[in-house]
Amino acid sequence: MNSIKKALLGIALLMAGGSAYGGGDALVGQQKATVCAACHGTTGINTFETAQAPIIGGQYADYIVRALKDYKSGKRENPVMKGLVASLSEQDMEDLAAYFAGQDGLAAPQITNP
Repeated sequence: MNSIKKALLGIALLMAGGSAYGGGDALVGQQKATVCAACHGTTGINTFETAQAPIIGGQYADYIVRALKDYKSGKRENPVMKGLVASLSEQDMEDLAAYFAGQDGLAAPQITNP
């Protein structure tokens, strides 16, 4: 009986740990990402010749959430990002991260003139 409890506890911990950044909804994140498209492109892969924003499409969700939190707290400094993330909730960040993490960031973007 004791081993069954341990097994169930282990499964519960694995499930909880695996969803630490899995709470985002990619479809909701796609709707919230319209503002991001101006610099990062609609899929997080900017194709603008003058773009200086990093490619975030295909990036790990936990990295995106951490970066957004760091911009919001001031740990990472960028005046544009600080203003954009100021009103984001943690759920907003997780939704955006789920959307961008689901994009194919491995393909090299084709640079175009805006």
